[in-house]
Amino acid sequence: MDAEKVGIHYLRPNVVFEPLVNQWYAWAHLMSPATAAMNITDRHLKIIESYIQAPEIHAQACKNPKMLGGPFMDLGGGRVEEVKVLRNSTIENQKDLIEFSAAVKKLNRLLLAKGQGFSLESLYCEVPEVLQGYVELVYDLNNQPSFRFFESLLYKSKYYKPTSQSIALWLTDNDERPFALSTPRLNQKNVLQLQMPFHSAAIDELSRMKRVPCSLRYMKELLNITEEDESLFDSFFTTESPKPYERYTGENVRMRYFGHACILIETKEASFLLDPVVSYYGYPQEVNRFSDMDLPEFIDYVLITHNHQDHILFETLLPLRHKIKNIVIPKTYGGALQDPSLKLMFENIGFKNIIELGEMETVHKNECTITGIPFMGEHSDLNIHAKICYHLKVADFAMLFVADSNNVEPKLYQHVQQQIGNVDVLFMGMECEGAPLTWLYGPLMGQPLARDKDNSRRLSGSDYSRGKLLVDVFNVSEVYVYAMGQEPWIEFISSIKYTKESTPIVESDKLVDYYRSIGIIAERLFGEKEILYNRRNKVLA
Repeated sequence: MDAEKVGIHYLRPNVVFEPLVNQWYAWAHLMSPATAAMNITDRHLKIIESYIQAPEIHAQACKNPKMLGGPFMDLGGGRVEEVKVLRNSTIENQKDLIEFSAAVKKLNRLLLAKGQGFSLESLYCEVPEVLQGYVELVYDLNNQPSFRFFESLLYKSKYYKPTSQSIALWLTDNDERPFALSTPRLNQKNVLQLQMPFHSAAIDELSRMKRVPCSLRYMKELLNITEEDESLFDSFFTTESPKPYERYTGENVRMRYFGHACILIETKEASFLLDPVVSYYGYPQEVNRFSDMDLPEFIDYVLITHNHQDHILFETLLPLRHKIKNIVIPKTYGGALQDPSLKLMFENIGFKNIIELGEMETVHKNECTITGIPFMGEHSDLNIHAKICYHLKVADFAMLFVADSNNVEPKLYQHVQQQIGNVDVLFMGMECEGAPLTWLYGPLMGQPLARDKDNSRRLSGSDYSRGKLLVDVFNVSEVYVYAMGQEPWIEFISSIKYTKESTPIVESDKLVDYYRSIGIIAERLFGEKEILYNRRNKVLA
């Protein structure tokens, strides 16, 4: 018994690390103080008030597949008093950010009224006090007024609140979860909420226990587990050793598809993990999948394509942090509200060795190169720089990951092809309907947007015709459609549920069928897949 308590416990492989900010599921727009402020007032509090007024409408909406991903709490119409408590605590504890949001709206009105092409210098004295010293007033080259944040200063101010961050630990036995962005995490008897900032080294210590045993007594002291929570905490651990990871040591390139946009590329010298959104292991599963237990002991490079919640998932990234040697992100330029700095975000939640990669810039690792490729579309025509595709080359073998890029201007990739040459394998997202602009960016908008305009500006990838132009320009040997949000373990964050008649399925079927008909390997990925490639352009398996 003493031996068990001292040193042979492992964290169970189906323990969920659910990151929360003020009891809401944590995603990138809840990290930067400016975007967090706008989401608290124009997403969270609006959903809360709506639920309090009409909980039965939310309950009915959550039963309708067409409403999946909408602003509806999935609480079955109950727990209204607890939601009221959350509202009151939000108003009290997030007072600074609520004031910040109101100030941003006031600043927008000021600039629209008085930014008429003359110098903006006289307006600094009219900037709301809470924003003074944190913003620069600017014009674009068409004399349209705007502003930018000194975001690094905001992270050092009272507006960045690590005290609002927590981790909810619980055991999962299926893939079903409420849509994450509209349902807060209320207290549940089988869920342990640990109040801790995301940069805490305790997260790394706990995460390591999936493979490296540790004393329960030590972890309880480290995490300040109370006597009341001790029994629940103990249930997250086992004395059973995990399945050993078999490091890839072959002479070839191994590709493993982990679902959605997550792909692991391994050689015997290096590993590259793109957009980590990874399933858990250790419960009955209808869909075959690789899990986090199939990842290497150390990951040389994690590559992030863009700042959407299905590509930057803290629930996966925080437990992997201790394994990640380098994290590569798109270079962000300027403090725009809609384009917060990924570097500042990752630094403030405890990541090291962050590499910002610009368009057509390259990182070298032995015989491997990572090159940033322009990423167009899928951002509703907003001026957003934090998005990049990746060209990964191992010896003579070239792969291109274009994520959700929408090929709205085919000549771009013609220019790119002239620089990087042909590609052996192309991975391309074809979620070509996408949600309207306001679904994700609505809380950040300075003015309401007419419905017809909103519906015309969508978070969409390439359809068949645009995708085909992209594939053809690189003369690929294989093409894979990925990043479709189909896997059941991604639904809680993507809100996607297709039928055979769904436009993305129809369009991607057309693309796959066409390339198969002309002798090119093509497939829409789902679940898991493994392929070995010769470094000299030959498919082995």
